[in-house]
Amino acid sequence: MISHRSTLVFDLDGTLADTAPDIIATLNAVLASLGHPPLPNHHAIQLVSTGARALLAAGLKAAHVPFDDGKLDRLFVQFLAHYEEHIADHTQLYPGVIASLDRLSDDGFTFAVCTNKMERHSHLLLEKLGIKSRFSAICGRDTFPFFKPDPRHLTMTIDQAGGHQQKAIMIGDSITDIDTARNANLPVIAVNFGYSETAVSALDPDALIEHYDHLYDAVIMLNQKQRN
Repeated sequence: MISHRSTLVFDLDGTLADTAPDIIATLNAVLASLGHPPLPNHHAIQLVSTGARALLAAGLKAAHVPFDDGKLDRLFVQFLAHYEEHIADHTQLYPGVIASLDRLSDDGFTFAVCTNKMERHSHLLLEKLGIKSRFSAICGRDTFPFFKPDPRHLTMTIDQAGGHQQKAIMIGDSITDIDTARNANLPVIAVNFGYSETAVSALDPDALIEHYDHLYDAVIMLNQKQRN
């Protein structure tokens, strides 16, 4: 392993994989159980990056379903159970992920996942997608007492992966990922094909890519800056 290479920390939903179809289907299944029609896809997809519980609460509000904390807790259990059963029905890795990870791994980089998805679901999904073994750490919303955009979620993920906090790069798709990296004083690469409500180009990431074919060059550029 090349010691000066960074640990690359990936978000999951909207960054490594297009998970929205199965997440939205789960939200709509919960709404259907309450006798409500599904949310339009264009509205629901904007909620995906908020995390499952916040997504459920926002979806209930959008569907004009009254709820209190107790009802939300019960529906959240239902949401998680349904999602676990259908976690990879339609979810797919974004084009170029495998080739990009191969090339970066061959060049000495190590990988981790830092996501606001529940840890159990993160492990399960990455296993079903065939890439779980590539990551030295997979840390979800419930792994630590902190979660993104708290920088400790990112820095503790790096620690768990055996990396160095001064030599790591975040890769994500939303303001949450960019804020997390900024709060941890780390560079961040944004993908422009995820679930951000705001165009990520307007959020001033250190690098922006349109396809995983471009990730290697962006990583090398930022890694060299970290070494200088």
